Amino acid sequence: MLKLLKDAFKVKDIRTRIIFTVFILFVFRLGTHITVPGVDASRLQSLSSLPFLSMLDLVSGSAMQNFSIFAMGVSPYITASIVVQLMQMDIVPKFVEWSKQGEVGRKKLNQATRYLTLILGFLQSMGLVAGFQYWTQLGFLPNPTVGTYVSIGIILMTGTMFVTWLGEQITEKGIGNGVSMIIFAGIISRLPVDIKALIEDYFINIDSSEIWKSAIFMVLLVIAVLAIITFVTYVQQAERKIPIQYTKRVAGAPTSSYLPLKVNAAGVIPVIFASSLVTLPSSVLQAFTSFQGETWFEIVQMLFSYNTVPGAILYTVLIVGFTFFYAFVQVNPEKLAENLQKQGSYIPSVRPGKGTEEYVSKLLMRLSTVGSIFLGLVALLPIVAQMLWNLPQSIGLGGTSLLIVIGVALETAKQLEGLMLKRKYTGFIN
Repeated sequence: MLKLLKDAFKVKDIRTRIIFTVFILFVFRLGTHITVPGVDASRLQSLSSLPFLSMLDLVSGSAMQNFSIFAMGVSPYITASIVVQLMQMDIVPKFVEWSKQGEVGRKKLNQATRYLTLILGFLQSMGLVAGFQYWTQLGFLPNPTVGTYVSIGIILMTGTMFVTWLGEQITEKGIGNGVSMIIFAGIISRLPVDIKALIEDYFINIDSSEIWKSAIFMVLLVIAVLAIITFVTYVQQAERKIPIQYTKRVAGAPTSSYLPLKVNAAGVIPVIFASSLVTLPSSVLQAFTSFQGETWFEIVQMLFSYNTVPGAILYTVLIVGFTFFYAFVQVNPEKLAENLQKQGSYIPSVRPGKGTEEYVSKLLMRLSTVGSIFLGLVALLPIVAQMLWNLPQSIGLGGTSLLIVIGVALETAKQLEGLMLKRKYTGFIN
């Protein structure tokens, strides 16, 4: 990885992309420290035990702790993307039509996603403010009025749209997927704070007689983290190679090749989707705290809290479900079979067209089963450990954080390798 970065910095175009990405991430991190005017953000320290707040803080890159202008991060945008993608599955005919119109249709879908992000961002921000005002015993807003609620909602909504725009700039002019890179930067920025908290909890604020137990725990924790990193990296790079034969033979061209299908074709997107979908109902629910104590309120609150047994199960089920969904969105067996047929290529012992589509679909289902179990286990195990041994909440979200960090790092490294390879081919042609 270090050698790849060193080689990339030697190329002017790639170096410019990397510097641009770092600059955008710096702007994002700067914005996470600008607190929304008119609120007492220090009151949020008393709510640090709320599960949905920890999840929102993870997705927003620690911006929620300061209740900054970027407090909601890209969470509303991700939720809007989920809804728009679901609408393309023969639910809304207009969206299905746009999905088949190529670049023009993609622009229309992106515009629809932005409009939906505006609506969700405003609703989520209003729910958060109302909930924080209730949970802090009317201390979060010193002078609450309808105008104050609306103005803060507009500020947070605007912050979400600006962060989304920053992500799009990274995707177009920088390195990596913009939305993923912003979440990646937020998680990395939390590491020093989380490490400091662990040291204080297990070495400083304890009796001297318990030091040896803390030392054993820290050693086991480091071993577990290294083992998970190795396991995640191995599975994320694992792939199934499907042999491909060509019917049209060109002089000097190979007669066979292979089509790589990753075991986890969906990458880390299902984890990001699931965490965003869990945080949305939790945050909007805070606007209905007047129903606190009623059965339906308690049930919904329990379902969307990852540190309860039903909530952890729902979170894992969402990750598994989104893994299958996004794997088929990424690969799309129907288009794959159509493209192979147009190129005059086929999979040995498999009929072209419909037969190829069915073969790839079955294979993708089997691979996604392994990939979904892998993602679900890595995200669930730290949550179970946190519940069983009463560990810090940062440990509970450690699996999710590791999946996102490793996945984004691998995808970014592959993009860098692709840019380097493309430059070599370009130089050879010239």
